[in-house]
Amino acid sequence: MKIQQLTVGMMSVCCYIISCKKTGKAAIIDPGGDEEKILAACKDNKLDVVYILNTHGHPDHVCGNGPVQKATGAQIIMHRSDAEFFSTADAKSYFSMLGLPDSPPADIVVEDGEKIIIGEEVLTVIHTPGHTPGGVCFYNAPDCFTGDTLFVGGLGRTDFPGGSMPELSKSIQERLMTLPPETIVWPGHGYGGFQSTIGDEAEGNPYF
Repeated sequence: MKIQQLTVGMMSVCCYIISCKKTGKAAIIDPGGDEEKILAACKDNKLDVVYILNTHGHPDHVCGNGPVQKATGAQIIMHRSDAEFFSTADAKSYFSMLGLPDSPPADIVVEDGEKIIIGEEVLTVIHTPGHTPGGVCFYNAPDCFTGDTLFVGGLGRTDFPGGSMPELSKSIQERLMTLPPETIVWPGHGYGGFQSTIGDEAEGNPYF
């Protein structure tokens, strides 16, 4: 699997373009702004973007969904819990304070353990609630895209509506720290760095 990491948008989101080297099929994880930059990278590499994958529904991670979908025809994939939570009037009202556009409705909702096929590559959905109710990580050994669940040397905040520190801690300890130590962590923001491993986080992350 080929991985391109881009920092995009006003919130400096780590967006990923992942693609199958054999087929050119691709997915974009968390297009959080700078859509022209994302689309140009896809065009330069002659990629056929079939999915937009969201690790969670916060506006800074989904604000580019609409423009990217319009340009590529890709289907939006989100965990069922976040697709439902962020479609409520209360959630839309609260997060509108960021001034970022909403995402169109998800075309495909997924649950824990489901597989997403991109050409000859297969991602496994790992449900990691805590930052949001439907936060997920996408895993294709040795790579794991952890969104705002796990950062390099940190973890996601839980003070927004739908957040829970006990749930987040449980998700990290039981779902991520049980992955092989050589698993590469690709975070949703580069606050402490843009890449790590599960082994390094288990040993050096001050929250564990």
